[in-house]
Amino acid sequence: MRFSGLDALMRDDAIQKAKGPVAVVIAEDEVEVAATLRHHAGQGFRTLILLAPSELTVEADAQALAIRVDYPTMKLGATVEAVNAIVRGLPEKTWFFYCYNAEFLFFPFCETRAVGEMLAFHAEERRFSMLTYVIDLYAADLRRADDAVSLADAHLDRSGYYALARQRDDGLKDRQLDFYGGLRWRFEEHIDESRRRIDRIALVRTRKDIALRPDHTWSDEELNTYSCPWHHNLTAAIVSFRTAKALRLNPASRFDIDTFRWHNSAPFQWRSQQLLDLGLMEPGQWF
Repeated sequence: MRFSGLDALMRDDAIQKAKGPVAVVIAEDEVEVAATLRHHAGQGFRTLILLAPSELTVEADAQALAIRVDYPTMKLGATVEAVNAIVRGLPEKTWFFYCYNAEFLFFPFCETRAVGEMLAFHAEERRFSMLTYVIDLYAADLRRADDAVSLADAHLDRSGYYALARQRDDGLKDRQLDFYGGLRWRFEEHIDESRRRIDRIALVRTRKDIALRPDHTWSDEELNTYSCPWHHNLTAAIVSFRTAKALRLNPASRFDIDTFRWHNSAPFQWRSQQLLDLGLMEPGQWF
């Protein structure tokens, strides 16, 4: 199924009666679009929506997994516009997730449990959003992977992550932190300050009165909290080649960086247990 734009999608039963959980993949280029769709279909998302420029090509079997919407994903404000339109168009209380191409959601025990099981448990704890950490992936050998993307040779930073209290005009925000690390920390001179955080509220249960903001937080501040007041809750991780791609694409950084590897690099094993062991996501009370 393919739509000529967001307006066409909003008028159709495909969005109005979509079964959750719903995953939206925002394709900024052709890199690993098919792998991204296959991964999230395998995680148990019942509806996949692919937002992509009309000229972008995708392998037929992978595109068949998703509802495709022709959309200029690289225009200013594209993510906020598209996500908010889809959130408003979906049935209320539908679990919704968004990511970009060459990004892959991992959650505790995802090899044996579906995303719907996790979100059902999360809702039972009266949590209607989930904090995800965007963990940078990068190819170890940039001579073989010029765009820094290699599923077979993916590496991540095993340390160097930290959090700062999130400020507001009259003090600190309750149960909110700004998280940093990965390539955006190590090469921060090439990253605009507004883009250095690695936290993203990428999972949320839809309501008509909420809106995504440009910094990947939501208009309802409770949705931006990492846990409830009384105990720790589940968090998840999105492993992402997006920053590595951007650093290789930008001429100002491309010729300054010979390799992304350092003494704290480790091969990514494509298993949730590795992320749990590194403290990059939290099982909460879900055992």
